Amino acid sequence: MTNPARPGWGDAWTVDDLQSLPEDDQVYEIFDGSLLVSPHADVFHGAVANRLRRALDRQAPAGVLVGQDIGVSAKRSSYFVPDLFVATESALDSGGAALDPADVLLVVEVISPSNAGRDLVLKRHEYAAVGIPLYWLVEPRKQTLTVLVNGAGGYREQVVLPVGEVYRAERPFPLALPLADIF
Repeated sequence: MTNPARPGWGDAWTVDDLQSLPEDDQVYEIFDGSLLVSPHADVFHGAVANRLRRALDRQAPAGVLVGQDIGVSAKRSSYFVPDLFVATESALDSGGAALDPADVLLVVEVISPSNAGRDLVLKRHEYAAVGIPLYWLVEPRKQTLTVLVNGAGGYREQVVLPVGEVYRAERPFPLALPLADIF
């Protein structure tokens, strides 16, 4: 089986075009038809993401999936790979190259200094536009969790919690998250 051809100069990238890229140490995403390339996260970033995933996994009810390394299709011309996501288990039944945003309950980005603007501005706007209800920003260097809730006009900040706090919520499922467990 041959890989599909890459888009020509000036042509828009799609999720299908990502199949032609090498599996290497890069993260490939698409915004409005433009290819975005980032290095894989450093060890500290990865450790925070993995600790958070384990904490969410322990509390997730049946039928809810806490995952990593699967992209979310923001629209036909945009595709992002969040550090973590929470989705309905049935979302995986459809297969395909990316999760449908209608199946995603929460996306989480662990902020990296090298591409913080992408998480704080670009992805925040795009995830809100496709209706993902919750967006968490985890800032390892500040040791904070910012919880954003989607509503009229996009995400609004619900709370910013420092490392010593416990985040309690009913969405995306009932949970109690001691932030000291992830930093």
